[in-house]
Amino acid sequence: MANMTSKPGRAVIVGGSLSGLLAGLLLRQNGWSVDIYERVESELAGRGAGIVAQPELIDWLRRLGIDTAGLGVEITTRKMYEASGRLIHTCECPQVLTAWERVYRKLHDAFPPTLYHRGKGMARFAQTERSVTVHFNDRSTEEADLLIGADGIRSTVRQQCLPDLSPLYAGYVAWRALISESDFPPDIHRELFNYMSFCLPPGEQFLGYPVTGADEHLRAGNRRFNIVWYRPADEKTKLPWLLTDERGVTHQISIPPPLIRREAIAEMRADAERLVAPQLLAVARLIGDPILQPIYDLESPRMAFGRVAIVGDAAFVARPHVAAGVAKAADDAAALVAALAAEPDVPAALKSFEAERLPVGRRIIERARHLGAYLQATQTAEERARSKRHSNAQAVLSETAVLNFLYA
Repeated sequence: MANMTSKPGRAVIVGGSLSGLLAGLLLRQNGWSVDIYERVESELAGRGAGIVAQPELIDWLRRLGIDTAGLGVEITTRKMYEASGRLIHTCECPQVLTAWERVYRKLHDAFPPTLYHRGKGMARFAQTERSVTVHFNDRSTEEADLLIGADGIRSTVRQQCLPDLSPLYAGYVAWRALISESDFPPDIHRELFNYMSFCLPPGEQFLGYPVTGADEHLRAGNRRFNIVWYRPADEKTKLPWLLTDERGVTHQISIPPPLIRREAIAEMRADAERLVAPQLLAVARLIGDPILQPIYDLESPRMAFGRVAIVGDAAFVARPHVAAGVAKAADDAAALVAALAAEPDVPAALKSFEAERLPVGRRIIERARHLGAYLQATQTAEERARSKRHSNAQAVLSETAVLNFLYA
């Protein structure tokens, strides 16, 4: 990190998930006074299910003094099965696979609890040349030198800065679930558990990989297996049907798992019997209460607004195929802190941060669109061309959740 050229100030961070904690910890490491405000009152847990701990994320955790030993399950090999169950391709791809809550817990435990405020959502902010004032839903206010919006795809900070910007539905959804390792049949465990395994039903993608256990366990027998099944769903017909609960209420953006209709889950299970390789089907049959995740793109044209910045998923949400979300959040936070260290004027520093990070966000979005084009319910001619390049078995194995495109 560059040395500070001016006295650090005070920052308010809206959003207490991974992006907010990463930004808060890095700012504090550079001498800033930081308070984080999270609108959810209860403990954040279970969000995001399994994630890939990219080397960039691991590096930033170490720089923060956070122990990364045992961060997740280490694997070396990927497998591709055809519908019959025949293993058709393998490739070597060493990675660390973990759970969202394990990374969250490490970051949360490193941040002072008295400076992490739950149940306080932002209503609006107002800024002058000298400061920014945050108004919360409980009518309290906080004044700071800097406001960071790290409040995800539904960001209230972004909404005030870019009121006309909304997430764009990508044309497909993901069914997700975590399966306890102890539930695996022994033969299926031997074949699948220590690998990232794929199956490609026509126009779809089914994958699974091991992650840490429910209580952050890494001991054999206490881990879990993360399942993700990407399926096309037309925006005008199928998506509203999937997002409509038992009461007939159609939810926006996403639907809480307990409200997913039994008919939708039954359809998913029946389709798995027809389409999924037998080895992965044996795991899919163990799914209890699945999560339904519509896939969206969010691409912000700006990240800096005077004394206000947006980072992580508040600024860019890429389709999950690149597995860049948490690593990008860490790099956003680091770039922001470095810009503030190099430039004493906060608005000027934020402009420098924006100039560095906007191109990166756009590259990640574009790459994710390329990898996911073949999963869309509808496609343009250009997207059909992308599908041919990125939907074959070898391409899926070598490109999914790999960030080398950023450094090519």
